[in-house]
Amino acid sequence: MDAHRQVSAAACAYLVSEMIQHFMARIRTAADLEITLHRTGQCVGAKVYELVSAREKSGRRESGIVEVLQFISITCWKCLFGKVADSLERSTDSETEFMIHDARPMTNRFISLPPSLGQLNCASYIAGIVAGMLACAQFPANVTAHSITANGDCVRTVFLVDVIDAH
Repeated sequence: MDAHRQVSAAACAYLVSEMIQHFMARIRTAADLEITLHRTGQCVGAKVYELVSAREKSGRRESGIVEVLQFISITCWKCLFGKVADSLERSTDSETEFMIHDARPMTNRFISLPPSLGQLNCASYIAGIVAGMLACAQFPANVTAHSITANGDCVRTVFLVDVIDAH
């Protein structure tokens, strides 16, 4: 049996869509939905980090935030989304801020939202996953998802990582 089986993008998109619909039935505002997606992602992120770490690193732990973010944006991203993140950058404004870029996050690719939800960014689920991974790696951070638009279309999503305690 292949240890690295992949789940189809359509199946993942369906699960995310159903999760969003489930939460939409219980939540009134787009902001509350983003918070709920983020919290749900945090639980997933912690489990994914532990699983991928056990598979890939043989018990070795990264000691610095840059190494942890590289592991997340390359190894974990590939495990979750079948590709590495488009880029990882350190902010020029702050030593504790980083950006992970993804041109087409899976959560935004197949989701159609009603106009009543305004500027809801379903990638806050992925932001929660990243926050959960960082917390599991002992680097708690505030992670938010921001859509970069051009001509009204989402061009890419930037996950802004603000590390709370950079050791």
